[in-house]
Amino acid sequence: MRKYIAEFIGTFFLILTVGCTVIPGSPGVIPPLAIGAALMVMVYAAGHISGGHLNPAVTLGVWIRGRCETKDVVPYWIAQLLAGIAAALVAVFLVGKSGTPMEIKNLPVAFVAELLFTFALVYVVLNAATAKGNAGNSFYGLAIGMTVMTGAFAVGSISGGAFNPAVAVGAAVMKLLSFSQIWVHIVADLAGGLVAGLAFKFLNPDDK
Repeated sequence: MRKYIAEFIGTFFLILTVGCTVIPGSPGVIPPLAIGAALMVMVYAAGHISGGHLNPAVTLGVWIRGRCETKDVVPYWIAQLLAGIAAALVAVFLVGKSGTPMEIKNLPVAFVAELLFTFALVYVVLNAATAKGNAGNSFYGLAIGMTVMTGAFAVGSISGGAFNPAVAVGAAVMKLLSFSQIWVHIVADLAGGLVAGLAFKFLNPDDK
């Protein structure tokens, strides 16, 4: 139970940061920097308890890689999604308003953007936080947070830069994304996590 609570707390503060920076339209580089930093610190906070996935796509990739028990996958997903919804409601309360849904005009392009940068995120998680060659390192949280920051800068204007189904659901609750379009994020992000898990296993066949 403790690991599921740790996943909830970490995901909650990540998505709360999304809402409190994006809904008010914080200028320039603030949202990507804040979101990347929030992910970094929450990964460090939850890593020793739950692995600090904070993202259903990461959980999927870690499961494929063999570092997450099958019985934990669905409870992790439930904790992450509930945290996304709860954080969205709190963010709207704190900010005093909901956002304006982003109109994704080219769904195939948004799909590819989400898939590629979710792949990058999960690939970094697997190699920085689970690979035997990097065991015991202290940089894994920074690497993970910087990957999300990079993706937000690179394709945030194209897809919204969720790279995380729980973030997509939370963003839809906050009206930052349209419910009718979040399937793009959910499917692409899970696909990115799946491919990253398979890529890790292919590149590291002896790292069980």
